[in-house]
Amino acid sequence: MESGEWRARVQVDSRQRITKKIMDTLQRQLPIYGHEGLQEVKKMAERFEGKMYTAATSESDYLRKISLKMLTLETKYPMQLNSSANSE
Repeated sequence: MESGEWRARVQVDSRQRITKKIMDTLQRQLPIYGHEGLQEVKKMAERFEGKMYTAATSESDYLRKISLKMLTLETKYPMQLNSSANSE
Protein backbone atom coordinates (compact mmCIF):
# COMPACT_ATOMS: atom_id res chain seq x y z
CA MET A 1 0.00 0.00 0.00
CA GLU A 2 1.25 3.50 -0.82
CA SER A 3 2.11 5.50 2.28
CA GLY A 4 -0.39 8.29 1.52
CA GLU A 5 -3.20 6.00 0.37
CA TRP A 6 -4.70 5.72 3.86
CA ARG A 7 -5.37 9.49 3.88
CA ALA A 8 -7.92 9.11 1.09
CA ARG A 9 -9.98 6.83 3.36
CA VAL A 10 -10.08 9.24 6.30
CA GLN A 11 -13.26 11.31 6.08
CA VAL A 12 -13.20 15.07 6.70
CA ASP A 13 -15.81 14.71 9.46
CA SER A 14 -13.57 12.14 11.20
CA ARG A 15 -10.70 14.61 11.22
CA GLN A 16 -13.04 17.30 12.55
CA ARG A 17 -14.18 15.00 15.39
CA ILE A 18 -10.57 14.25 16.25
CA THR A 19 -9.74 17.98 16.22
CA LYS A 20 -12.72 18.58 18.55
CA LYS A 21 -11.41 15.93 20.96
CA ILE A 22 -7.97 17.56 20.88
CA MET A 23 -9.66 20.91 21.65
CA ASP A 24 -11.52 19.34 24.57
CA THR A 25 -8.25 18.03 26.01
CA LEU A 26 -6.51 21.37 25.55
CA GLN A 27 -9.41 23.21 27.19
CA ARG A 28 -9.11 21.00 30.27
CA GLN A 29 -5.37 21.65 30.50
CA LEU A 30 -4.96 25.31 29.57
CA PRO A 31 -6.38 28.51 31.03
CA ILE A 32 -8.75 29.90 28.39
CA TYR A 33 -10.15 33.39 28.53
CA GLY A 34 -13.06 34.45 26.37
CA HIS A 35 -13.79 33.95 22.71
CA GLU A 36 -10.24 34.83 21.63
CA GLY A 37 -8.80 32.17 23.90
CA LEU A 38 -11.19 29.59 22.48
CA GLN A 39 -10.20 30.56 18.94
CA GLU A 40 -6.51 30.15 19.85
CA VAL A 41 -7.19 26.67 21.24
CA LYS A 42 -9.03 25.81 18.03
CA LYS A 43 -6.06 26.97 15.93
CA MET A 44 -3.67 24.98 18.11
CA ALA A 45 -5.79 21.84 17.77
CA GLU A 46 -6.08 22.24 13.99
CA ARG A 47 -2.33 22.78 13.58
CA PHE A 48 -1.52 19.81 15.79
CA GLU A 49 -3.97 17.51 14.01
CA GLY A 50 -2.60 18.61 10.64
CA LYS A 51 0.97 17.92 11.67
CA MET A 52 0.08 14.46 12.95
CA TYR A 53 -1.92 13.73 9.77
CA THR A 54 1.03 14.76 7.60
CA ALA A 55 3.65 12.92 9.67
CA ALA A 56 1.76 9.65 10.07
CA THR A 57 2.50 6.64 7.91
CA SER A 58 -0.92 5.01 8.42
CA GLU A 59 -4.27 5.68 10.01
CA SER A 60 -3.31 3.69 13.09
CA ASP A 61 -0.01 5.63 13.32
CA TYR A 62 -1.98 8.89 13.04
CA LEU A 63 -4.35 7.92 15.86
CA ARG A 64 -1.48 6.55 17.99
CA LYS A 65 0.57 9.73 17.64
CA ILE A 66 -2.38 11.90 18.67
CA SER A 67 -3.32 9.62 21.57
CA LEU A 68 0.20 9.56 22.96
CA LYS A 69 0.55 13.35 22.79
CA MET A 70 -2.83 13.90 24.45
CA LEU A 71 -2.02 11.38 27.17
CA THR A 72 1.30 13.12 27.80
CA LEU A 73 -0.46 16.47 28.02
CA GLU A 74 -3.06 15.14 30.46
CA THR A 75 -0.59 13.39 32.73
CA LYS A 76 2.52 15.58 32.66
CA TYR A 77 1.54 19.21 32.37
CA PRO A 78 -1.25 19.60 34.96
CA MET A 79 1.33 18.95 37.68
CA GLN A 80 3.51 21.73 36.31
CA LEU A 81 0.56 24.11 35.95
CA ASN A 82 -0.66 23.37 39.47
CA SER A 83 2.78 23.69 41.05
CA SER A 84 3.47 27.01 39.36
CA ALA A 85 0.05 28.34 40.43
CA ASN A 86 0.71 27.29 44.02
CA SER A 87 4.06 29.06 44.11
CA GLU A 88 2.57 32.46 43.32
